Amino acid sequence: MTDFLIKPNIKNKSLYKFKKAVNENNETVNIPVIEEKPLTLYLNNQEIVTMMTIGDYPDFLSIGYLFNQGMLKSYEEIKKIEYHQDLKTIIIRTKNKTNFEKKLKKKINTSGCAQGTVFGDLYDEIEKVKLNKKIKISHQQLIDLSKKINIEPSLYLQVGAIHGCVLCEEDRPLYYFEDVGRHNAVDKIAGLILKKKINTEKMSFYTTGRLTSEMVLKCIKMGIPILLSRSGFTSWAVEIARKKELTMIGRLRGKRMSILSGKFRLKNEK
Repeated sequence: MTDFLIKPNIKNKSLYKFKKAVNENNETVNIPVIEEKPLTLYLNNQEIVTMMTIGDYPDFLSIGYLFNQGMLKSYEEIKKIEYHQDLKTIIIRTKNKTNFEKKLKKKINTSGCAQGTVFGDLYDEIEKVKLNKKIKISHQQLIDLSKKINIEPSLYLQVGAIHGCVLCEEDRPLYYFEDVGRHNAVDKIAGLILKKKINTEKMSFYTTGRLTSEMVLKCIKMGIPILLSRSGFTSWAVEIARKKELTMIGRLRGKRMSILSGKFRLKNEK
């Protein structure tokens, strides 16, 4: 089957600029630097948040943000999306009236980079989620998946200062998003899942960044049973993953990996 239905667009020059720098030989050189742009999100007439983002897929980012914050349950609630690139704003209009003033005050700062936040209600929401226990993945599939993602041309490899998240199935990386904040890349995938009505019960989620409680909570909320990273993890993330029987694998590099929870989803290979 096809890999990468969506992948980083390194030819999009609006995502980075060239800046002068001095290298180790005291030479002046032009290097690519990632763009960081504000995008203010409105839900109907209420300002929700200003996100710092590279500026691609504003619809997926905004829908996913609202979903992960518990302000949007399904794509069917949306009546209209208005993106104003010149004003750096996006407005999600819903069929019914909304008012999340109290919810906006009740939020928990997380260890995600930039300004990642998770509202307290999300902890209650994941209690209802039951992850697929029948899905299995092999060590070789994990090796192949990691290799495909890490050699794919990306803004991370070309410019740096950016995180990537990939929605995968078995050893196939399907949807690859990048952004300056890891939480933004996660929200883009959440928005994609909601808009395209993607069934995630047999999928895995790969991130280039560390596995924090925010990453685990969002992965569970999206109904994805396997969470992968080439980086490390936090103790709180491990506790939540074990409680919800999420398969969490960190330090996935080459043939090496550390399984923190959900080992029962790893195929026995002889």
